[in-house]
Amino acid sequence: MKIIQNQTFDEERALYGKRDIQVIDCVFDGPADGESAFKEGANIEVQRCFFNLRYPFWHDHGLVIRHSEMTELCRAALWYSDHIEITNTKLHGIKALRECSEVMMRDCDIISPEFGWSVHAITMEHCTAESEYFMMRSSGLRFTDVTFKGKYSFQYIENATFDNCRFDTKDAFWHAKNVVVRNSVIKGEYLAWYCENVTFENCTIIGTQPLCYCKGLRLVNCKMEGADLAFEKSEVQATILTPVISIKNPYSGNITVPAVGELIRDDENAKCEIVYIKTAEQQKECCA
Repeated sequence: MKIIQNQTFDEERALYGKRDIQVIDCVFDGPADGESAFKEGANIEVQRCFFNLRYPFWHDHGLVIRHSEMTELCRAALWYSDHIEITNTKLHGIKALRECSEVMMRDCDIISPEFGWSVHAITMEHCTAESEYFMMRSSGLRFTDVTFKGKYSFQYIENATFDNCRFDTKDAFWHAKNVVVRNSVIKGEYLAWYCENVTFENCTIIGTQPLCYCKGLRLVNCKMEGADLAFEKSEVQATILTPVISIKNPYSGNITVPAVGELIRDDENAKCEIVYIKTAEQQKECCA
């Protein structure tokens, strides 16, 4: 591979169409303010580079980015590209990843509104992210140990798994399909409305009015905090380990729960069975 090292580029399409290159300790910044540095390239490796210009990686095939930084001025950094590996990199520009496929991200810091739209087959491990409309309309997501903060996340996603994640978010997982969330904490209002075939296992769910208008919803050994008016018009199978403030008109299935502060049934179609079980502490008190 050709090595390009210790150079500064600011012109338009500085490395357009390049193939089989290693770019090391380079800076993409300067008065010419050029765009699209690596457009339509292939088999590109980037290490310890600084990006302060727009649209650097469009229509690229086979891309490795390590120990690099994309500033807030580096907008729309990766679009229409595939077979991408990004590690130990800051992605701080708006719309940093879109219409890409076969993406691996590890140990990255993301601050990027509208990140990850219409991406297929993305794995993310040990990353932090702040965004709005994060990962919208993407599919084939595999997230492990990801901390996220922002509104309107994971809307319209399909075929995804999340393990050991922490999400502080609002209106998350709306219209999501075929999703499993395990051993995670999800905090936010109006969780997963209109979703289909979504499962939460060993999770803590925090916030008002969660899980309404759902189909094929499953909760397995989950805790709920601050959950009022939950499960409205949902098809649900749930085992909940903590009391719930209120449950409103769940349509079908069954919900096993220690206690419900208020069970609202003012819809004749709300026929979900509610089963009350004692917690371990309650059982110990009964046997004392």
